[in-house]
Amino acid sequence: MRSMNKFYVTTAIDYVNDTIHIGHAFQKIVADVLARYYRNKLGKENVFFLTGTDEYGQKAEKAAEKAKIDTLEFVREISTSDKKEQDSLNISYNRFIQTTDEDHKKVVEEVWKKAFDNNDIYLAEYKGLYCEGCEAYYTDKDLVNGCCPLHPSEEIKEISEENYFFKWSKYKDFLINHIKSHPDFIFPKQRANEMIEFAKNIKDIPVSRSNFKWGIPVPNDPKQVIYVWFDALINYLTGVGYLKDENLFEKFWPADVHILGKDNLRWHSLLWPAMLKSAGITLPKTILVNGFLNLNGQKISKSLGNIVRPSEWVEKYGEDAVRYYLLRYAVLTEDSDVSEEKLVQAYNSDLANGLGNLVSRVAKLCEKTGFGFKEEKFNFDKDIKIFIEGFQFNQALKLIWDEISDVDKAINNDEPWKITEKEKLVEKLECYVREIVKVAFELEPFLPETSKKIREQFISEQISSQPSLFPRI
Repeated sequence: MRSMNKFYVTTAIDYVNDTIHIGHAFQKIVADVLARYYRNKLGKENVFFLTGTDEYGQKAEKAAEKAKIDTLEFVREISTSDKKEQDSLNISYNRFIQTTDEDHKKVVEEVWKKAFDNNDIYLAEYKGLYCEGCEAYYTDKDLVNGCCPLHPSEEIKEISEENYFFKWSKYKDFLINHIKSHPDFIFPKQRANEMIEFAKNIKDIPVSRSNFKWGIPVPNDPKQVIYVWFDALINYLTGVGYLKDENLFEKFWPADVHILGKDNLRWHSLLWPAMLKSAGITLPKTILVNGFLNLNGQKISKSLGNIVRPSEWVEKYGEDAVRYYLLRYAVLTEDSDVSEEKLVQAYNSDLANGLGNLVSRVAKLCEKTGFGFKEEKFNFDKDIKIFIEGFQFNQALKLIWDEISDVDKAINNDEPWKITEKEKLVEKLECYVREIVKVAFELEPFLPETSKKIREQFISEQISSQPSLFPRI
């Protein structure tokens, strides 16, 4: 288990060509679980949770042109929409960063200057392949059937322009050695082996563009804008006050966990550490790589017309039901298949029939006897701690649901409705209620609103029945 006195967690910032969907949301929920857990463990003032939107680049410029509105107005609209989607899931970020924020521009310029002064940035001609979909450079051997592996429907373009390059190749040995000597740097570990192989063929990379204008201008060369990936990665520094709030930055940097999709791994595990090393800044501790969510067996995409916004499911089933379903039944580090039908099944079996039914039946027993319960301090069971700190949220929830099942079984065995001796009945009720309040405590990182409702209902001088937490659908 991690030994620490602060915790800084980040999600990937989402690109603003469209509002986030349920696949993006899973990553935010995972970060939120970690942030809430460590706030309980370390104190809320010792945890920082950063998320936000990536707002520069050619894709954003073209999307705004297509929508026939000003680019800044366009990206801010999408960013506002993204923020609302996260808020619908009760995501407790400390800052929602936008890369068009003024403080971010200053930080990007500073990191650029540090790399430039370290002789790691130089001007040269770039000729090669470029995918606008992921705003990334490719070689022929990177392509699959002549297409971008991540955006097969996008045209791969041959471009030729004068750009500034970053000496990525200079850091090849450093990166390979860092990954090998820091076993917790990339999780899961098999991803580390992939990145070591990729690192062996690293070449210098263009870090500016000259054929569009929507970006942060290169210092001392306004004809060029800084490449979107170089700019976007730096948000993790901006978010905790680099240049702006020295105390905040010193307290929280380096990041403890960067959470990102497997398609972003090479940039976060290889380019980002090289940039930081060049600028003389400490590297993050752990990069947590999540798999993709598929919907009904298909990739989630606009072209298939199967985009689901988090708020659509939240409006039908509530934010905690959506959080529970994804955390319990999607495997974080692998691709997982989800569906609304499976969500409803989990809702009815686990939330309505499981947790909700237990809470209702114990509350009714307490109400009949006028039983109350005083607040107690609870701690996470050791195994639940291990699973949360090891990013195995589905296993942590399984243990909590085993506890729920155990209380249900105890009630069925004890048959408290048949007990006539009040002292004995109170003893049984105290046992059930203590377990329910303990479950509520353990659920707080996962289902914060449900946890709050249970504690408000049961930590009371006289426990009474309340509307069902999860009415059957």
